[in-house]
Amino acid sequence: MRKKILIIEDEEDLVKGLKLNLADEEYEVDWASDGLEGLRKALQETPDLIILDIMLPEKNGLEVCRELRQKNIRIPIIMLTAKGEEIDKVVGLEIGADDYITKPFSVRELLARLKAHLRRAEREVNTPASIYSFNDVEIDFAHFKARRKGKELDLTSTEMDILKYLIAHRGEVVTRDDLLDKIWGYDSYPTTRTIDNHILKLRKKIEDDPAHPRYILSVYGGGYRFVG
Repeated sequence: MRKKILIIEDEEDLVKGLKLNLADEEYEVDWASDGLEGLRKALQETPDLIILDIMLPEKNGLEVCRELRQKNIRIPIIMLTAKGEEIDKVVGLEIGADDYITKPFSVRELLARLKAHLRRAEREVNTPASIYSFNDVEIDFAHFKARRKGKELDLTSTEMDILKYLIAHRGEVVTRDDLLDKIWGYDSYPTTRTIDNHILKLRKKIEDDPAHPRYILSVYGGGYRFVG
């Protein structure tokens, strides 16, 4: 699956160069030219990494970074700054940026850092925290327990495994074949309908309105996406 990079930068010439280089590396690239649009895209489109300029119209990069971290969005952020002042770099890292690079910069260096952060993020996302919470649901994977509004949920081992895999790939489209392979394995394939039945049961246990789910979303022709 191609990794998606969101560039939040108002210098159009710089963006054009970055887009070309990122496309050559087979990344999918999106762009926002101001902080407000960038924040919206970061929240709605779930990129794999954000390249974020500090000096932006509407909302500066530090504010964008701070708001994303306050909303518990853990997408890697590489900040760009045209200033050599140490304070900008320190503040950026303190509010949750993963890295920074000062303009003018080497595209080769940026790509190297980008790849390193994507590798680290992939390792982390495939090893979910032992306790994961969203809204009024708390999942304790280490002790195989789940609660909703403080009450114990009766999740089967298969339902727990499905939920763990969806959470590990939060924001991504997980196909039915992915779930069949990772949960059941190639040697004991059930039908894709089995996946749908398990998802329906999960929704009844964790969703406020299973008919209109907020957390386990159906993706037409694709599979499912977890957004909790």
